[in-house]
Amino acid sequence: MKRKVPGKFACSMLLLAAAVVWGISFVTQSVGGDILGPYAFNSVRMLMGALVIFICTKTFSDRIGISARPDHRVKGHVKKQILVGIVCGILLAVGTNLQQVAIYMGTTTGKAGFVTALYIVLVPILGLFFRQRTGWNIWAAVVIAVAGLYFLCMKDGFSMGMADILLIGCALGFALQIIVIDRFGKGLDGLRLAGMEFLVCGIISGVMALIFEIIPYPGGFGAWIGIFVSGKLWISLLYMGIFSCGVGYTFQILGQQNLDPSLASIIMSLESVFAAISGGLILGQVLSGREYLGCVLMFAAVILAQVQFGKKNPEAESH
Repeated sequence: MKRKVPGKFACSMLLLAAAVVWGISFVTQSVGGDILGPYAFNSVRMLMGALVIFICTKTFSDRIGISARPDHRVKGHVKKQILVGIVCGILLAVGTNLQQVAIYMGTTTGKAGFVTALYIVLVPILGLFFRQRTGWNIWAAVVIAVAGLYFLCMKDGFSMGMADILLIGCALGFALQIIVIDRFGKGLDGLRLAGMEFLVCGIISGVMALIFEIIPYPGGFGAWIGIFVSGKLWISLLYMGIFSCGVGYTFQILGQQNLDPSLASIIMSLESVFAAISGGLILGQVLSGREYLGCVLMFAAVILAQVQFGKKNPEAESH
């Protein structure tokens, strides 16, 4: 029996819901990272996310129409699934930890959201190394994005804070992750791939936490464990593990079933807007007029990079 695919409006609403969930996650990252430390917080929330994904895969995947492909048990397929998952997990560890450290250093959640969204512009640029054609709108988006970064990040002339540099590195890590998934992830099961990369990212972040946060912690390991009695920490961890990883990613898988990739990317990039809104409403963080201008330019660059100009490919349209 053929599963019913959600309509375009329903898919759009699912992706919008995912963007809201991910946007609010910047706030929970800020709160949880301040309490537990950036690396330890990333490790615990990624391992929780991996557990949620694996549970969803075993329990709900067949019912909601995102089950693994029939060949997911074939030996060669399993090896490719694991290898791509490990590579993506390493890149995810780079992106998420640079982002978390930047937030820990005091950058606002709004700025973190918008600079992270730079990955949508970086992806087509990096695609040049794989001989992918790049339209004029991409180069125009690059110029606008650079202008946006200037207003959003530059202070006192041409100086840039370390947190801003880390966020740009974060965007680069996410861009490379997307390229790896695009080139090597086709035909793989999305949920299992997500679970694997969350697991790898959690392990890498755990090693970093052990070296830089747990061992040097005043009072030793026993005192560090005492941090987990914080209610705010558990709210942050549960939100990131269950909603940001489990619910958000599942909504993304479902939402992309019946939407053009460009439109899907635009909707999901709204997470940067919701990050700025939630940062202001929940944490009371206020951006300056200069930073708001940078946000507007960054968002315009993201949209321009995703708009298709010229005639569409009839074959692609038929698919």
